[in-house]
Amino acid sequence: APSTLNPIRSPKRAIARRAVVLHRMLVSGYITKQEYQSAKAAPITGKRHGAEIELNAPYIAEMAHQEVLKRYGKEKAYTEGYKVFTTVTAKLQTAAQQALVNNLLNYDQRHGFRGPLVSLRTNQASKTNTLAEQEPSLLTQEEIDSALTKTNYYQMLVPAVVIAVEEKSVSIQLRNKETATIKWPGLAWARPYINDQRQGRPPKVASDILHYGDVILVSKMPDSNYRLGQLPTASAAIVSLSPDDGAIKAAVGGFSFTQSQFNRVTQAKRQVGSNIKPFIYSAALEHGFTLASLVNDAPINQWDRSSGVVWRPRNSPETYAGPLRVRLGLAQSKNVIAVRLLQSIGVTNTINHLAAFGFKASDLPRSETLALGSASLTPLEVATGFATFANGGFLIEPYLIERIENSDGEVIYQANPALACDPCLQTDDLDKPDEEIDFIDSRNTLVENSPSVAIKQATRVISPQNAFLITQALNSAIWDADWSATPGWQGTGWRARTLKRRDIAGKTGTTNDAKDAWFSGFSRRLITTSWIGFDDPRHILGQTVYNNNLGKNQTTGKEFGAKSAQPAWIEFMRIALADIETEAFEQPVDIVSVRIDKATGKLTTKTDSSSQFEYFRLGNVPTDYATQDNTSEILSGGKKKEEEEELF
Repeated sequence: APSTLNPIRSPKRAIARRAVVLHRMLVSGYITKQEYQSAKAAPITGKRHGAEIELNAPYIAEMAHQEVLKRYGKEKAYTEGYKVFTTVTAKLQTAAQQALVNNLLNYDQRHGFRGPLVSLRTNQASKTNTLAEQEPSLLTQEEIDSALTKTNYYQMLVPAVVIAVEEKSVSIQLRNKETATIKWPGLAWARPYINDQRQGRPPKVASDILHYGDVILVSKMPDSNYRLGQLPTASAAIVSLSPDDGAIKAAVGGFSFTQSQFNRVTQAKRQVGSNIKPFIYSAALEHGFTLASLVNDAPINQWDRSSGVVWRPRNSPETYAGPLRVRLGLAQSKNVIAVRLLQSIGVTNTINHLAAFGFKASDLPRSETLALGSASLTPLEVATGFATFANGGFLIEPYLIERIENSDGEVIYQANPALACDPCLQTDDLDKPDEEIDFIDSRNTLVENSPSVAIKQATRVISPQNAFLITQALNSAIWDADWSATPGWQGTGWRARTLKRRDIAGKTGTTNDAKDAWFSGFSRRLITTSWIGFDDPRHILGQTVYNNNLGKNQTTGKEFGAKSAQPAWIEFMRIALADIETEAFEQPVDIVSVRIDKATGKLTTKTDSSSQFEYFRLGNVPTDYATQDNTSEILSGGKKKEEEEELF
């Protein structure tokens, strides 16, 4: 077959075949002897060719590819020479890819080393690592080259063969016969992986980890030193979009497109855990609750007559604070408070409210487990839902392709997304007085980049007041804390404080048994969702113990959203927010701030640490003042009175 003579894949065969053809041409008189000798001595100049790649983003490329196929059909898509321009920026896409890869590698390596890919020394006696056995001559160069050629690259992970093992280092050979050394700092992490929840003892010497002839993956670090690596068994996704119009700014569907073309951003429906809670709380605000309403943070023991079992939703960690304000319930991700709120407003009302955020009702379980995140959604669907809070209450539709040009450079498709603006600036508005235009323009930041066609306005699905209040509670999940209380507390997203941005809000999410971990967070101009989990449902994210080889600043304990998914979000947003000015979330009309008593949620005249300012809708402001004698109404459940007494 012609492929066997490909000068790129098989240069020796190509040269041999060329010599045969040239000799026949010489014998047949088609060329002179001088021409024959010159052509025979010419070097192979074949090389790969194709479109110039400005950005290596295979998941984005495939998303655009599928959309063009759907829009124009296979024949036109492949023959018309279309140029497709996406909404993705190289800087953000590169940052997203790097954040996802780094986070997956960190997660995978703290859970232990699963061993080499293969050993070229199958004889057990060959693993004694004597000096004689470390001689490279024990393996032929052909054996090493063959092993390296058969082993794939994955992102920055490249194949290598161990050719010598010292006490605290190993020598390796890479492709092209390049040799290098992995020093102890690049090996020390590699304690044995036992299972998702257990790791072996930290290694003391290099021979505890590797042996001569082992085929491994390594990565070259920024300081040019090599580090032992392995292909992560966990998967991940990250997606970032503009809440103003739904433009996808970055999307990465997995660790390596070479490893798996399954795009977890758009195709993986995973249980969302506590990432659902902001939407539950949003529904509660529409049914009379405020951020100062008290809900009983206490264990629930509820008899399910249909199944004949007791349902006992629990907090994680399993600590309870008694009566707690709604703001703190969301900031601290209290499971039982979310359940009590859902019980109070009803499952049907909750599902109807959540469907307004673009979630399919069929994906939302018609049970109280919905409050704990039993719904399965894609990362893109989750990010789209959170965008509604960021933009002040509008449902936007994510889009990737900005425009398409034909082979002559003519625009044959131009995106015209619905914008999150109220009102939206139209062409006719240019005839209005400057003061009125300034007002409209201040609420429509995309006007300068909008196409000349009539601007579409996105559908408002929640009030700006609702969006603002939930956003404030999600800001508390990052920035609020109180160590004077017993026990002290801080929001579950506190690690994002490292960004030093007060204009961000976010929510962690972890499912039962930590099969999935999430973090979704946003500024006024960018919403990003990070997910990590296993494609294989038999695995859980598990837990890790302290590795004595690594010292301080290592992640240990049970895996959950803040530990497992949020680091990728933070790394990405550090770069993404650098070009976005700090912008506070706009306080809507009919929202007021009054001083309340922290313990009761009622009004107070005190100005000490027992009080704080809280936001309310006009009409929902408390009217009673906190006194030593009065008590506040506390939600303990949404069931009938007799059931409340039995269960709580």
